[in-house]
Amino acid sequence: MVAIGVLEPISAVGRTGRRISDVKLVGLRSHQDCAPTFNLGGRVRGGMWRAAVRQLSRQPREGLRGAGNCSSLFWSQSLQSRWTSGSAAAAVGQVHVRAVDKDVNVDARWPLRDTKVGFSRSSSDSVPSSIDQTLDAALHNVVNLPWLFLQGVPAQDVGNFHARPGERPALDYCRTYASAAEAVIDDDDESEEECAPEEPPQSVDFNKAKTAKERAAESRKARWKEKALRMRQFKIETEAWHQAAAEYKELVAEMCKKNLAPNLPATRSLLLGWFEPLRDAIAQEQKDYEERNFREHRAIYGPFLAKLPADMLAVITMHRLMSLLMSDQEHGCVKVVHAALQIGEAVEQEVGIYKLLRSKRKVAKKVKNKVSGDALDDLDTNTDDSIANSVLDSDLKLKLAKEKVKKLVKQQKLRLVGKVVQQANGDEPWGPAIQVKVGSRLLELMLETSVMRSPADQNAQDMTELRPAFKHTLRNYPIKNKNNMNRIYGVIECDPAVMSALDKSVQHMVMPYMPMLVKPRAWTGFYDGGYLHLKSTIMRTHGAKELRDTIISTLRQDMIKIVQALDALGSTQWKINNVVLDVLEQVWKDGGRLADLVDAEDVPLPDKPESDDFEEIRNWRRHTASAKRTNSERHSVRCDTELKLAAARKLRDEEGFFYPHNLDFRGRAYPIHPHLNHLGSDMCRGILQFAEGRALGPTGLRWLKIHLANLYGGKVGKMSFDARVAWVDEVMEKVFDSADRPLDGSRWWLDAEDPFQFLATCLDIRNAIKSGNPETYVSHLPVHQDGSCNGLQHYAALGRDRIGAESVNLVAGDKPADVYSGIAARVREIMERDAQKDPKTSRHAANAKLLLPEIDRKLVKQTVMTSVYGVTFVGARMQIFNRLKERGTIQEQTEMYRAACYAAKTTLNALGEMFKEARCIMSWLGDCAKIIASNGETVKWTTPLGLPVVQPYRKPGRHLVKTSLQVLALRNLDADQPVLVQRQKSAFPPNFVHSLDSTHMMMTALACQEAGLTFAGVHDSYWTHAGDVEQMNSLLREKFVELYSQPVLENLLKSFQERFPTLVFPEVPARGDLDLKEVLRAPYFFN
Repeated sequence: MVAIGVLEPISAVGRTGRRISDVKLVGLRSHQDCAPTFNLGGRVRGGMWRAAVRQLSRQPREGLRGAGNCSSLFWSQSLQSRWTSGSAAAAVGQVHVRAVDKDVNVDARWPLRDTKVGFSRSSSDSVPSSIDQTLDAALHNVVNLPWLFLQGVPAQDVGNFHARPGERPALDYCRTYASAAEAVIDDDDESEEECAPEEPPQSVDFNKAKTAKERAAESRKARWKEKALRMRQFKIETEAWHQAAAEYKELVAEMCKKNLAPNLPATRSLLLGWFEPLRDAIAQEQKDYEERNFREHRAIYGPFLAKLPADMLAVITMHRLMSLLMSDQEHGCVKVVHAALQIGEAVEQEVGIYKLLRSKRKVAKKVKNKVSGDALDDLDTNTDDSIANSVLDSDLKLKLAKEKVKKLVKQQKLRLVGKVVQQANGDEPWGPAIQVKVGSRLLELMLETSVMRSPADQNAQDMTELRPAFKHTLRNYPIKNKNNMNRIYGVIECDPAVMSALDKSVQHMVMPYMPMLVKPRAWTGFYDGGYLHLKSTIMRTHGAKELRDTIISTLRQDMIKIVQALDALGSTQWKINNVVLDVLEQVWKDGGRLADLVDAEDVPLPDKPESDDFEEIRNWRRHTASAKRTNSERHSVRCDTELKLAAARKLRDEEGFFYPHNLDFRGRAYPIHPHLNHLGSDMCRGILQFAEGRALGPTGLRWLKIHLANLYGGKVGKMSFDARVAWVDEVMEKVFDSADRPLDGSRWWLDAEDPFQFLATCLDIRNAIKSGNPETYVSHLPVHQDGSCNGLQHYAALGRDRIGAESVNLVAGDKPADVYSGIAARVREIMERDAQKDPKTSRHAANAKLLLPEIDRKLVKQTVMTSVYGVTFVGARMQIFNRLKERGTIQEQTEMYRAACYAAKTTLNALGEMFKEARCIMSWLGDCAKIIASNGETVKWTTPLGLPVVQPYRKPGRHLVKTSLQVLALRNLDADQPVLVQRQKSAFPPNFVHSLDSTHMMMTALACQEAGLTFAGVHDSYWTHAGDVEQMNSLLREKFVELYSQPVLENLLKSFQERFPTLVFPEVPARGDLDLKEVLRAPYFFN
């Protein structure tokens, strides 16, 4: 060892805090002192220490006058708090260590005198036996507390500051902060270095054991990797529209230069053709506003259009409109009010992000100018140091203290970044009236400038070939829950050629709310959590102010468990299963149709008959309308599939990503990203897997086989566990064939009810067996455990209904009871009896004979599932009608409709017979809700985990907003609107049960997190690794028993009585004799 250097702060007194007048590097080489000094100035805060480190690490070696080594900068949180407290004058001491080669000649001085704390140290202490111990003792004696380096150095590493002779000083533990400072201070153009910082230096502690060095290195690498991901996430959230606009500019220039338009994808060619005219029109609109050339409404929307560059507004308008056209249920049509609001909201959000980015750049440049060279002496002690700290913050959250920020930039209160985006750096929210005016004007400009021609003729000069790509027209829409009543809406329709192009690809569409590359922010407020910068809310209130105010008022006190559960769900890391994705891409490329994918081709429209026969014309119109409906449905599903695939393509090379979750008003948790998530279809679930792998262990392979049988469906999924395992063993050859040759083999996996998840499980079983030791095989596959008609399970537990409990597996059995098969059998009995009757005297006889071949569990399953959630006869009829339509065995629409009506009525009657106790509780809940709603109040309750639930069903008011396109009616759901009594009554039973199943899921999520299990929840389906299924099963049963050991219905009645003491409510229905603890021993409760 040649030398040790020490940073020596020398303090000066300031009333509001102490200042560093200089920092001295003391070093030894061949018994020669060298002490270059660097003037720093400014308050003693973390930002100035980092600047000091940067100065020292950048100093040329020859400038150190022979000092070949120097120490890391140390810092004490305790000392920092005293130095910034404005206390009386005190001599803040120094650490001065001398060492000569291998000799232990040490001059260790640490004089400190602090009149406030009242202790001092001197050099009279005994000399330690090694340089390590000397430095350690010196640093500990300065404050007599464990030292905290700038980024949490482990205690065992304190005091080790050695470096090899001849090497550049490492400044080990300050390195991350030095580089963070460099990332901002050296950032003129926000280069890519910000997203990919250099690798942190390895530890140079040669006196520590190798394992300690490796741990330290791994810890630093992990921190740096996290930083890089956070910075990428920052760019993803804030620069999507910037990047899209820049890409359009480049492509337009390339088009003009090389005439490449015909070679571009059809949709991209269309958007590029619209981009420049729309951008120029928006720029002219902004210019007219600046010149005070006010047309109708320009004085209102003009200031808001001026907040963003024209090219960004053009991209936002195009992409939001096209996304709506692709995802809306109507074929190439979207309501003007919906589109205007969506575009206006997107513009408002981007205004906040745009101001945030501009503020970041301005602050970064100011800090650079301030901290460069001797200019540091002139730093303002009240503001600039806070700016430096916020900019240099490794999270890039730009947390500026409230009082100091007001002095720096007016209306820039960056207390939380989410609020920055939401409030546009201090501005008031625009509100729907402004949003709709801004969006409406942008829509109007797009309609005026967007034209259509064949993609192959994009370079044609003949203007007569052009036609409008969009038009504004009116359509009749049926009013919900009001038969034979319509309402006229203004809509945007696009040219059929546009829709044809959109069907082909949407991978270029901007999706702001993508899955996150880093763990979501913990929820700390209604608007604070989830994404780093994008506007996120903890609950989807859909404009219901009463609901939002209730959540805000109770969030911090009573919703701790809810918030923790949301954070636990968001902390599960996912990744793409690329093998399954490749198979999916190939099937989609070949035209779909397989594995429940939609057909890529439309149904051909029937030719118009040449005769004038009335019956032929009527049949032709009916078949044409049916074909158009089918094509409209296919278009919607194709667009949805493309959006999911586009997200998967963007994420396929990521090591992992996260889904921030929020709630609906009942407390059910949903990922904020709407397209590719585990709540989606079989396609989505099949290409998703856990990023973390877990060894299968002794039981994992068994649960993989059970999972495979469940996914195959049919009778296989209803066998006992042992029978399911035996079935998989029998078909193992087919399993391997599906895994090895999914598209070239027998394609057996396509026979499964959930084919893509089934294929993923085949792959995992194949890999586990081929590994030679399945117990050590690391699996990433999520294994599901699903409730057995979970709504009825909750009703059975509420009423302690033993008969109902046996039907839905709340008690032990040799094999799972199948409630759907039981209902189907009862429906068959009724229909067989009706089929024997004379069709002339019984109107059901013909329908019964027609339906008997169709009766099975799949036909009635959806109706049984939703019956406990308040499905009406109309809803049940539609569900069964859709199942019959999928089968195609009944061709005539009228016959199919009559059969669906009969089947729905019969199914609901069978349900009433089998689940009388559940019907009794549903009636009681509805009666209570009717009493409350009849008094003009909404139904409110609190879940056992503390979530306040408010049913937001009020008669919507209409707020008319006159825009450039039309007069738009905005819905008003404020608390002064009258409640919808019937809606409050009918919705309360299903909403109450939904709030309970969400409570059970959250309780299980918290228990799994505490046990160290990876967990994902899809309402009544719980997921974890195969090797952890048995532990999760124990936890979810324990939490179910814990939930219903509480007097849930009694507590609900008590809350109603306390809120409405003058109203009389019916008593809670009598309970049965079910022992809830039997659930703990019920193997098929979740299976």
